[in-house]
Amino acid sequence: MLVSALLTSVGINSGLCVLFFTLYSILRKQPSNYEVYVPRLVAEGKSKGKSYFNLERLIPSPGWLKNAWKLSEEELLSSSGLDAVVFMRVITFSLKVFLFAGVIGIFVILPVNCSGDQLDNLDLTNLSNNSLDVFTISNVNNGSKNLWIHFSAIYAVTIFVCYLLYHEYKYISSKRLAYFYSSKPQPHQFTILVRSVPVSSGSSVSECVDGFFKEYYPSTYLSNMVVHRSNKLRNLIHDAKKLYRRLIYLRSDPTQRKYQRNCCFGLCGRKVDLVDHYGKQLEDLEENLRLEQSGVSYAGQEVQAAFVSFKSRYGAAAAFHMRQSINPTHWVTEEAPEPRDVYWAFFSASFMRRWISKLVVVVACILLTVLFLIPVVVVQGLTNLSQLEIWLPFLKSLLTISIVSQVITGYLPNLILLLFLKTVPPIMEFLSSLQGYISHSEIEKSACNKVLWFTIWNIFFASVFSGSALSQINIFLEPKNIPSKLAVAVPAQASFFIAYVVTSGWTSASSELFRVIPLFCSLIKRPFTESNDDELEVPSISYHKDIPRILFFGLLGITYFFLAPLILPFLLVYFCLGYIIFRNQLINVYAPRYETAGKFWPIVHNSMIFSLVLMHAIAVGIFTLKKLPKASTFVFPLPILTLLFNEYCRKRFLPIFVAYSAESLIKRDRQDEGDPAMAKFFQELVTAYQDPALMPIRYSPDTDTDSLHRPLLNSAPV
Repeated sequence: MLVSALLTSVGINSGLCVLFFTLYSILRKQPSNYEVYVPRLVAEGKSKGKSYFNLERLIPSPGWLKNAWKLSEEELLSSSGLDAVVFMRVITFSLKVFLFAGVIGIFVILPVNCSGDQLDNLDLTNLSNNSLDVFTISNVNNGSKNLWIHFSAIYAVTIFVCYLLYHEYKYISSKRLAYFYSSKPQPHQFTILVRSVPVSSGSSVSECVDGFFKEYYPSTYLSNMVVHRSNKLRNLIHDAKKLYRRLIYLRSDPTQRKYQRNCCFGLCGRKVDLVDHYGKQLEDLEENLRLEQSGVSYAGQEVQAAFVSFKSRYGAAAAFHMRQSINPTHWVTEEAPEPRDVYWAFFSASFMRRWISKLVVVVACILLTVLFLIPVVVVQGLTNLSQLEIWLPFLKSLLTISIVSQVITGYLPNLILLLFLKTVPPIMEFLSSLQGYISHSEIEKSACNKVLWFTIWNIFFASVFSGSALSQINIFLEPKNIPSKLAVAVPAQASFFIAYVVTSGWTSASSELFRVIPLFCSLIKRPFTESNDDELEVPSISYHKDIPRILFFGLLGITYFFLAPLILPFLLVYFCLGYIIFRNQLINVYAPRYETAGKFWPIVHNSMIFSLVLMHAIAVGIFTLKKLPKASTFVFPLPILTLLFNEYCRKRFLPIFVAYSAESLIKRDRQDEGDPAMAKFFQELVTAYQDPALMPIRYSPDTDTDSLHRPLLNSAPV
């Protein structure tokens, strides 16, 4: 890629960033857009629209930047939880790493790369028409002693990253323990999930669970809540909500048509009062829902699974870690998620169905990865004008136009790739939901791993190979040439990845602030719906989408900082944008959907270790092909030492993220022994894990209130 093509991409994306920032600073002040830009504040009653017009609304202002900047970590922890704190620390960690690497890369390595003459010399009088390869390690002469500068930089950055990883792991571990000690008693701390309950003839699942735990855990067992097959109920509740909202809209807007003829597309027949019509439909639907709830509750619709609650945290932990039966497929225990975090849809699946689903998901992920190679190859073809002319000869005359060729090679490939990548997180989330996870947080953690490794394989490895090696099929006929080709191919793709950071990083971060899709949906729905704060759904941050992007940029920065340090300033701009934008979104937009107390951090740690080892592997190959074998030999200890460091961290810190120690659990239980509020907590714990689909609802006004609020299920307390 030429410098001019990169500058074109930077110019287009910088313009989009400025546009998004300007529009955001204006649109966020319009009361009609509050549900788009400050839905969390609206739901909490902290932001209400003003009816009078103010000229200040039409003037861009940077006040939101100040609010986001001054947000302290303690304020973020109290408002958004420890997961949000960990997410922001991933960004600050990346900023520290690339500030350090940036100083070395830009002021030390980049001048060394430019001073080489392995490739064509840099023409400062015609900078825009030079290839970016002259800024990479490919331009350093073979056997040059200057390569020892790159070697020293690799050691320095590795040591610095490992130091920061240790510090962050230790800090987040301490915050996780502090969060546990300071938080109020939570239902999931006293509860486990038991699956594959063996049911004897003539007994219900609840009776079997109650009898088993009373016999083997008589001093700590409290109660159980059996899971029911309620998928049909969820569909009915969804229909009732839609009908209720339609009815509310008709009643609230006097301009709406209240009557409709009942035949021939509304052209003939008697008039029907739509308010009465929908009201009767809603009453019938509620009655049907109550009948279905009763049927699910008492007609043998129990799943062989139950949430089992205990009188102490230590009692729940002991039951979770202990194998309950001689047959290991019976009485299988899992940690219970928070009640709001439970994913109810997959509880009806049998053991065999869950096992088959996992195999199907693995096959589906492999197929998706293979199919995604098609757009990757197409994108890499667009970055190479000569290759594009071979594929599409009718465009040859068009490609001779300078601005067209710059847009096609510098901006269009990454835009196409970005649009394809937008579909990956929801697909991976859907696939993870089929694997039998019982909580939204576990689904998102699984999807986070899938998206991360999918991105690394398809964007990093596939782009390198399809961009250079695979375009020259003849090299496979001469295997001895493969290492030399790859040695040039890896740094040669730096220009593509710089453009990728600008398009996928800068523009995506700015569009996150501007909230393009929610704004567009709001503008479409606004004429047809009536705003109601009670029905406002506050979104939650998609960790499985944002964390993999941050970690992939971290991988690019670590692997390319000594190959092509020109990428580092663009990465720093992205992390600075992400730092201020996500802090703003966590204040105004996103509310926590669940709380894992920092369980996403081990994913971050493992990804950074992989990035370091990959950098070492590339360095060994580069130094070997650059005729500096001593440097290759001295790099060999680095991946070994890095993996030993990782193993130490796994032994020292990872258990804290898997389960709390007996010391911590017993200490908390003793603190709560004299608390008078615990009696009320245990009363609420009995029904904490009741399926929301079995809870009574009321939308129509003419319903007996007492019958609606009567519980459908009884728990089995001691």
